[in-house]
Amino acid sequence: MKQQTFTDYEYSNRKRQTKRDEFLKIMNDIIPWDEWVAYIVPYYYANKVGRPPRGIETMLRMYLLQSWFNLSDEAVEDSIYDSYAFRTFMRLDFMSEQVPDATTLCKFRKLLVDNNIGKVFFEAINRCLEAHGHMMRGGTVVDATIIEAPASTKNADKARDPEMHQTKKGNQWHFGMKSHIGVDAGTGYIHSVTATAANIHDITEAHKLIRDDDDVFYGDSAYIGIMFRDEIWFDSHKLGIDYRINERPNSYKKLPEGYARDFAKSLEYRKSSVRAKVEYAFLLVKRQFGYKKTVYRGIAKNLHRLHVLFCSANLLMCARAGGWRTA
Repeated sequence: MKQQTFTDYEYSNRKRQTKRDEFLKIMNDIIPWDEWVAYIVPYYYANKVGRPPRGIETMLRMYLLQSWFNLSDEAVEDSIYDSYAFRTFMRLDFMSEQVPDATTLCKFRKLLVDNNIGKVFFEAINRCLEAHGHMMRGGTVVDATIIEAPASTKNADKARDPEMHQTKKGNQWHFGMKSHIGVDAGTGYIHSVTATAANIHDITEAHKLIRDDDDVFYGDSAYIGIMFRDEIWFDSHKLGIDYRINERPNSYKKLPEGYARDFAKSLEYRKSSVRAKVEYAFLLVKRQFGYKKTVYRGIAKNLHRLHVLFCSANLLMCARAGGWRTA
């Protein structure tokens, strides 16, 4: 905003900032807005007839608020009117303009999804992290998590989402999709993201998460036997990777007491200590951004949201590590 208002002066005298204020300030500083806007420009509305379109950066900021705080179209519009932190992030001056309405946001989101802009953002940030030395090479940690989907049939179609399926984990059934990610073993940044229905086994997507120069692969017991799959066996590079897969839980207890059992336990602990990096990425998406349940129908729309959220998670991790000053 060009000129401070009385509200700005009042809020500047607060004793402390909220976590929301701190988070939005970090993301505002670290996101390369000009670059992201440039990615959208070729697909944005150039129609000079009718109501002029809202600015791309304004719509992008509104969409990111919706993604980060897991809000509906109407809820994010109301929240911007209600929250000073949101209005500041949006850079809106109510004396000259109003918040874009929910319908405008819905159309903007459709434009992003149709042109796969979320993946473009994700890949662009990863290139930047690599160029500045924040992302290492040579090792990947993979894992998958279930994201629940509404199982209710109380809708217009009287049916559940046909692209979602159910699966059993432990003694509990889950209906929804799976997010599969590959994380840099050295730094914990997410470098690959895919999505499938929940009934697809983790191991079937693993080959898509391996980088061309990876030499080490970490995974939990769901990936046992991965080196015998056709995607790995008939690929000379992937076949030569060192697969450090955790054994099934408590498998070392089958060994007799003594050195062999202690060594097996220590080896599993070391593999788990590296593999734990992937859990932090899921924590950011599910706890920080609240994306525990799908908000759209179909895999493609939810994969777009995942690309945006994991991209944001990489930026947040970089900022918290102090790397935003050089990224």
